[in-house]
Amino acid sequence: MAAPGASRSASDNEAWWKSAVVYQIYVRSFADTDGDGIGDLPGIVEHLDYLQELGIDVIWLSPVYRSPQEDNGYDVSDYRDVDPLFGTLEDLDRLLAAVHLRGMRLIMDLVVNHTSSQHPWFLASRCSRESATSEWYFWRDARPGTVPGEPGSEPNNWGASFGGSAWEWVPERGQYYLHLFAPSQPDLNWDNPDTREAVFTMMDWWLDRGIDGFRMDVINFISKDPLLPDAPLNRDGYGDGMPYFSHGPQIHAYLAEMKRRVFDPRPGTYLTVGEMPGVTPEQARELTDQEHGHLNMVFQYEHVALDADGDKWTRRPMSVNDLRDTLARWQTALGDTGWNSLYWNNHDQPRVVSRYGNDTTYWRESATALATVLHLHRGTPYVYQGEEIGMTNAGFAGIDDFRDIESLDHYRTAVGTHREDPSVALDALRRQSRDNARTPMQWSAAPGAGFTTGSPWIGVNPNHSWLNVATQRGVRTSIYEFYRALIALRHRLPVVVDGSFAAIETGRDQIYAFRRHLGNAALTVYANLSDLPVSVDRDDRVDRDLVLANYPGSRRDPDRLEPWEVRVYLR
Repeated sequence: MAAPGASRSASDNEAWWKSAVVYQIYVRSFADTDGDGIGDLPGIVEHLDYLQELGIDVIWLSPVYRSPQEDNGYDVSDYRDVDPLFGTLEDLDRLLAAVHLRGMRLIMDLVVNHTSSQHPWFLASRCSRESATSEWYFWRDARPGTVPGEPGSEPNNWGASFGGSAWEWVPERGQYYLHLFAPSQPDLNWDNPDTREAVFTMMDWWLDRGIDGFRMDVINFISKDPLLPDAPLNRDGYGDGMPYFSHGPQIHAYLAEMKRRVFDPRPGTYLTVGEMPGVTPEQARELTDQEHGHLNMVFQYEHVALDADGDKWTRRPMSVNDLRDTLARWQTALGDTGWNSLYWNNHDQPRVVSRYGNDTTYWRESATALATVLHLHRGTPYVYQGEEIGMTNAGFAGIDDFRDIESLDHYRTAVGTHREDPSVALDALRRQSRDNARTPMQWSAAPGAGFTTGSPWIGVNPNHSWLNVATQRGVRTSIYEFYRALIALRHRLPVVVDGSFAAIETGRDQIYAFRRHLGNAALTVYANLSDLPVSVDRDDRVDRDLVLANYPGSRRDPDRLEPWEVRVYLR
């Protein structure tokens, strides 16, 4: 199939993704053109000039495949079609062509650890042990000596991420199937070569269509310990199977086969980023090794788990030292060998300005300080829709305002099973729910935030009346214009892309400071990540220019950083 977008050439062989800035679009919440309250592909086309003006190089689309939408598209029932909620395959082709026309690229979300339980592969597999796809999923008999289908007869004690057992009984087949997430998301069996070939053929189909790579959902879960052993119990009484499926024995073999089978035969290079919960710096360095690795970069979770105590719903205090140590450790560990992905926000994380910043008194300052720290590390930055205008958590009023399967399950379990005070459970959801990231993009102060003329699928944040694109675009002191300047700095200065990294010890707990070096160029960042002013003794007073700051010039004291003030110097 001829690619509908831009063609590739030998010049694409360079690692273009190193200097790129990626923008994630959660299609359901980005822009709705038909008034049904759900974002769509034509809505993205209407805003491509906005993304180009921002300086974006790559667009990452959340899943738009056909799906029952029980997990908002991360339960795929047809990998080769677009769900009618979002448009048509022709709409996607038009979007891809429009993206390429503007010199940008587009990557798809690849969800291949599991499918929907409505996928034809699974429907055939569950009906018969003799079907062609019988072994494409993890089927196991009941535990010996138990009554099949009864509690306690599951093949092992693993719990699912969205609550309950990770096993579901199917009477017609007389076996259980494994689902690490919801029962509607059965895990694919990558140990079966036919399964892998089907996935690779599907990836070929999309690359032939012209897309520029994939973000790979929980891709480090595709190799499980073949024994599927019981695991130590967690707080909900189920086994934590992570040690047996998060970096399984065949993970390198399967990713190497993917690279060899799908990407190596093609001219040019593609962006491949693997979401990998639980990945260590050492594993990430090996996986992204620029000579022998299988992926360009990975998404790691350490820095977005610093405020969680055992699980995401239980809060623990996080210090600037915690954040600084974690970010610097990953920068140092991957060094010149591997490559970092840089993100604060995505569709699974609450808004960073509400989480790690101050979304009231120092909303603008903390949003821009956190942005600067992230983007000026070594790695490829990711901007999640609305991050560039400082969108905040939603402040949901009650449980009826939530839509996410994970959040609703947590509330049901916390209140119904553990008898937790509903107000306590709601506070945890307001702070950490994935729905915080999924409220509609705030384009204007209009009733539907400029997102839709209809009734939105999830409530619009009330602060859209003042926090929106229209009030910030073209305003020199806005968060949006700061993001434009930050992205332009990355595109202009090679030291931001290729420079080495070194943390700077300031003796101040509130400050995160670091330096990037490339040849004779040195870029130095000082960030006060707190609500209090702090003094600092800089070691970079000679021959340095201030190239970026988030406070007006009249308030700059070289020996003092105001709350959430950030300064970037260049030699």
